[in-house]
Amino acid sequence: MAKTVQKKGKTALTITRIFDAPRSLVWKAWTEPELAMRWWGPKGFTAPVAKIDFRVGGKYVYAMRSPEGRDFWSAGIYREIVSLEKIVATDSFADEKGNIIPASHYGMTGDWPLELLVTLLFEEQNGRTKFSLRHEGIPRAR
Repeated sequence: MAKTVQKKGKTALTITRIFDAPRSLVWKAWTEPELAMRWWGPKGFTAPVAKIDFRVGGKYVYAMRSPEGRDFWSAGIYREIVSLEKIVATDSFADEKGNIIPASHYGMTGDWPLELLVTLLFEEQNGRTKFSLRHEGIPRAR
């Protein structure tokens, strides 16, 4: 289920899914680079790079590669980590070195902030995992 909430010209996107997998495995998919590279990005994209310094204050840098071969980079800083329960991090468009760049570099239109906020929640449910992602700061569609 995906839901958007609009506030002051910005949108928060919330996605909730139930995974038929234990919480520890879903957690690892977000915290271990070799697992993140298996699924990161939209359908048809690959993830050739996932660098994760998984600690409060640590940085992540990901690359998504389009079917045409174009790389799209993102980076962020971990702000809060509650083991197996919650991750809060910033999220920004980036270059291959992890430097923050404007969204317009990738052809994105609209009033994108340089930094967004992502909150991930992991809940155990009888051997399955309820996962919620909230992405705050996305500009409102025109």
